[in-house]
Amino acid sequence: MAEAEKPASPAATPDEAKKRWRERLEKLLAQAPCRSEASLALGDRTLKYHAIAEFIPVLATGIDDKRGEPEAAIFTTSYFATGADPATRPVCFAFNGGPGSSSVWLHLGALGPQRVQIPDDGTMPAPPYAVSGNPESWLEHFDLVFIDPAHTGFSMTASEEARKKALSADGDAALLTECIRTWLGRHRRWNSPIYLVGESYGTTRAAIIADKLSELGIALSGLILVSCAMDFQCLHFDPRNDLPYALFLPGYACAAQYHGKLKGRVAESPSAARAAAEEFAAEEYPAALQAGARLSAGKRRRIVQRLAELTGLPASLIDHSNLRITDASFFVELLRDRGQMIGRLEARVTAPLGANRTRAYEFDPGMEALYAPYVMAAQAYFSNSLGLDTQRRYEIFTEEGYKQWDFNRGEAKGNNYLCTSPDLARALRRNPHLKVFVASGYYDLGTPYSASDWSLAQLDAPASVLSRIEHHYYDAGHMMYTRAPDLARLKRELGLWLSR
Repeated sequence: MAEAEKPASPAATPDEAKKRWRERLEKLLAQAPCRSEASLALGDRTLKYHAIAEFIPVLATGIDDKRGEPEAAIFTTSYFATGADPATRPVCFAFNGGPGSSSVWLHLGALGPQRVQIPDDGTMPAPPYAVSGNPESWLEHFDLVFIDPAHTGFSMTASEEARKKALSADGDAALLTECIRTWLGRHRRWNSPIYLVGESYGTTRAAIIADKLSELGIALSGLILVSCAMDFQCLHFDPRNDLPYALFLPGYACAAQYHGKLKGRVAESPSAARAAAEEFAAEEYPAALQAGARLSAGKRRRIVQRLAELTGLPASLIDHSNLRITDASFFVELLRDRGQMIGRLEARVTAPLGANRTRAYEFDPGMEALYAPYVMAAQAYFSNSLGLDTQRRYEIFTEEGYKQWDFNRGEAKGNNYLCTSPDLARALRRNPHLKVFVASGYYDLGTPYSASDWSLAQLDAPASVLSRIEHHYYDAGHMMYTRAPDLARLKRELGLWLSR
């Protein structure tokens, strides 16, 4: 399988660089798909399936002289239930987020026939790492297609121009929309019910893709959003943006209760902590933030005290922070007295602070617990089971993609937050049969459940349309499926949703 995308050598002339880039792309597209067969135990029965790992050519669709030329080679891994009728068998396209992440997390964490085993408390298991059969695989419900966006996995673009286009919200969604359309044609699946599942930034792009597919006359049957990130204003702690301080508070309370930092009634259970924080965040807290310097001294003291009770943080820290606790501050301050920091994507997980107990958030313990197990298990699985050449680098996550990403859309530049909620609302209004399943983890402090609640409540659609959205909550973090009970419940609730 192909080497990860790299710019041509600086010593090459522009024409030589373009030629080499194009040659690498054409070499990828000329490779024969890797095919394999296997079976999966599902309770008291066995499901036989076959897999195809291949590159899908995405053709340029502009009106210039590049029209019809391959713009990218997008790597996909597809699983098909053997003997199923493709005319009635649903197909589900899956991708993760980042931006800059491959689809390995959904692929080997929840949906695929094999998965990486992680302890239910979210901590890092000891090596060696391998995959094992996944009885909760969604292959029972759909044929599955895992898509690695450009610059992730083995996928690559045809030129520097195409690369820059792919590193943007609309350009990325356009490439993946065309990839889905091409895959449907290549595999003759136009009669199949079609579903999309995206996680994190994958929900950002899923909203755009759902609307773009409608423009192409491709009707989705369902959209599955795992750990929503469609409204970036409610996730970014920036000056003059008070929205996330209130929306993160229930998640803070949940994490603080888990780590034993709360007292009194709010410490009795996770639900008690969440309920108290939700009430405070919906009414009194936003009003206090909006009041600013107009807040009376007495009212300010009451707000500080209540925030301390709900977050487990020292009242002095909250007062000195002007009632505003950022996520990065919470991660390193909650357990400072124990010399620990907590996870962003999985707040149940901790790691030691440095000996100097810095206030810098140097790494995410929740993500570190998963990264090495998934990287190593994926490399072994791709080689041993799918027959891929893993001497070449499979880009599971590229920070370069995130750092270079253009989050602006259309004519909006600079002073704005990326928001794809209007795309989702429009897709729902266009298609009266489209339904949406949303999954959130209570211990996710990257895309908190209460921020997703807010985002869904702001959709520009009437109540009759919004009734087609279901929001489900789980007792783990961003990747709630790493916890076995939540993985099983996620599949069970998905099955009920599909049957309705």
